[in-house]
Amino acid sequence: MSAEFGGPSGLRGRLTQWLRAGRRPKEATGDGGREALLLAAADAGLPLAPAAHPSGYRCSCDRVGCPTPARHPVSFAWQTQSTTDRGQIERWARNQPQANFITATGMVHDVLDVPLDAGRAASERLLAEGVEVGPVAESDDGRMLFFTLTRGTPEDEDEWWPCELDCHPETMDEHPGLRWHCRGSYVLVPPARLPGEGQCVRWVRGPEHPLPDPLTLLEVLTEVCARYAREDAGHAGVGWPLRH
Repeated sequence: MSAEFGGPSGLRGRLTQWLRAGRRPKEATGDGGREALLLAAADAGLPLAPAAHPSGYRCSCDRVGCPTPARHPVSFAWQTQSTTDRGQIERWARNQPQANFITATGMVHDVLDVPLDAGRAASERLLAEGVEVGPVAESDDGRMLFFTLTRGTPEDEDEWWPCELDCHPETMDEHPGLRWHCRGSYVLVPPARLPGEGQCVRWVRGPEHPLPDPLTLLEVLTEVCARYAREDAGHAGVGWPLRH
């Protein structure tokens, strides 16, 4: 991570080395690494709240047949609970050492959530074109998450505009291609563990990178997602919501 989060020495310096080496969060959770990564996300303005975690190949919640194991908040009040307060996040992290964390979107940031292969191709293209990409995370369930500024919040209704890509937890299956997590939605924030051996969510570009305007990424992301959808017979016709 950059000097904004503690410089090249000490714990924060070791986190820089972990991220540059592409190591997974399970390797960075010892010696306070997990907590430091969560605090770095909060310092970047991402509001956090505790989430469920894997219990074997299942979810830690008591719901039979949980549809999103280890991927959902533990509280129904997650939107009001989400915070960037360091003290609260430290207490959660220490009192719930197995917990994942979600970040609530639509307050400070949105997340453009795309299939992993398409996301990697789009990221390479954007960086080659000199576009400021911002923080990016990869998930071993086959998704890439691009963190951006939000386009609107409940406090500025007049400036918020709906999009056919808007995704909420209950509509995830309706958006197999590009999903736009805005107000009322959330994503797991690294480091997070998923059910399955070694499955996780990790930063590939850390939260020290400034949040970009989502519209600077949207055209390339939609174009690449559409191309990958056409090439993938199993997802033909659903990778990108077509306009009528």
